Amino acid sequence: MCAVTRTNNAPSHNWRNRHEDACGPECHIAAVVVLVSSSLGWSQATLPELKKQPNAQAVLDEHLDALNHCDWNRLVAQYPDDAQIHLPGGMIVKGRKAIGDLFAGFCKDPKEGGLKGMTFKVEKSDKIGDVFVAQWVATAAFLAEPYKGSDAYITKDGYMQAMVSTFDGGALKMKK
Repeated sequence: MCAVTRTNNAPSHNWRNRHEDACGPECHIAAVVVLVSSSLGWSQATLPELKKQPNAQAVLDEHLDALNHCDWNRLVAQYPDDAQIHLPGGMIVKGRKAIGDLFAGFCKDPKEGGLKGMTFKVEKSDKIGDVFVAQWVATAAFLAEPYKGSDAYITKDGYMQAMVSTFDGGALKMKK
C-alpha cells in the first residue's frame, strides 16, 4: 500500500483525465509509471531511505516490481534528491519529494483517480551503458484495452537518476 499523509487543502489528481486536474496546466497528466505531480502536503522527512541497487539491471528490475505492486516506499527509495522524470508535453518532475508526490497519485485506488492495479510488462529492452530503453505494455482490470509505451531509464551509482516516459494517463481507454 502507498501510505501518504494528505492535508485537507491539497488538490487531488485524477490520473485518468488530465482535464479534471485541479491545479492547472502545469500538473497535466502524462506519466510512468504514470505520472502527475501533486501537492500532498507531506514533508521530506517522510520519504523512505535511499536503497542502492548493485547494478543498472537491478535498478530497472526493482523499479518495475515496485511499480507493479504499487509499493510507494520501494519506488521512491530508488530516486536520489536530484533525480528527474521527463513526461510527454515537456513536463519535468524534479527531485525526490516531487517524484514521491507523483507516485503517490499513481498508487491511489482507481476509484480515487489512481492507477493501482495496473501492471507493466516489458516487451523489448535494450541496454546502452547504464541506460535501459524499454517498450512495455500496461494492462489492468479497469482498462478496456492494453496500453503500450516506451521509457528510457537512466541509472547512476545504483539509483534511478532519470526516466523519460511516453506514458500519458489521458490516453488510457477505461472500461465503462
